[in-house]
Amino acid sequence: MTRNSEVKDNAMSQTQISPITVVRDFWNRRPCNIRHSTKPVGTKEYFDEVEKRKYFVEPHIPAFAQFERWRGKRVLEIGCGIGTDTVNFARAGAEVTAVDFSDKSLEIARQRVDVYGLSNIRFYHGNAEDLSSFLPVQPYDLIYSFGVIHHTPHPERIIQELQRYCHSHTLVKVMVYHRYSWKALEILLREGHGAFWRFSKLVKRHSEAQTGSPVTYSYTRRNVRKLLRGFAIDSISADHIFPYRVADYLQYRYVKVWYFRHLPNFALRWLEKCLGWHLCVNAHFAGDTDCSRGGSSAVPSQDNSPVRGA
Repeated sequence: MTRNSEVKDNAMSQTQISPITVVRDFWNRRPCNIRHSTKPVGTKEYFDEVEKRKYFVEPHIPAFAQFERWRGKRVLEIGCGIGTDTVNFARAGAEVTAVDFSDKSLEIARQRVDVYGLSNIRFYHGNAEDLSSFLPVQPYDLIYSFGVIHHTPHPERIIQELQRYCHSHTLVKVMVYHRYSWKALEILLREGHGAFWRFSKLVKRHSEAQTGSPVTYSYTRRNVRKLLRGFAIDSISADHIFPYRVADYLQYRYVKVWYFRHLPNFALRWLEKCLGWHLCVNAHFAGDTDCSRGGSSAVPSQDNSPVRGA
């Protein structure tokens, strides 16, 4: 076999791998927030430190999730990762169903639940684009997904699936990445040197702590409204600018970039509300029948074109 034919065969084998499989493998190699602690993975000290660090750099998450609000309610989390938010919903007294496509993430999340002795969490492994193929269809009071659906090849399929798990008062809380954000601008200038025509590829590659994310979409507020067809939007707000020097942060030091170091906190908060990386969306189900009765009267899409941000 010649060198050229070997290269051609390798290229063909790569194209035969489904995009969703590439996504799964990416997050299996390094689950989100896995390096938020230097303690041994799986110990209580490790999970305590992961949570402390996550909510220190992303303090808007507890306010957005409103963990205590869901005591005694049924919560469905799409993309639980290693379980930081999952555990906090459960601690607050919610009955939690958590779904993730990363085997490794679920393994660590299950360890976390065992460490804290929680019994009100059920885990399911699968691709949320085909949610109803593995998760029994029943209504939930809250459907929550923080920073997940923009990493799947077809986010609109997840949104369609979620309508099957709603009753007439189901609330939805979703975070997706903001196209018009400080971080997107930083990526464009620092990594792309202003090559705006490469914007989508640049954001995809540099959106996460580990480079090379196979799928990352970013959204405008208008894109979000189109994506969440079948749900009525209550609010869309931007939040979160990471102000720390990455090199120091990786060494567990919190040293702000020079231009943020001298910026008053109120000014940073204003900037986050305008150019935050996280678009936090509150919505409610727009249908008028419960999924438990065997259907949904959600507002149908006006066309079949995908809505995947950029």
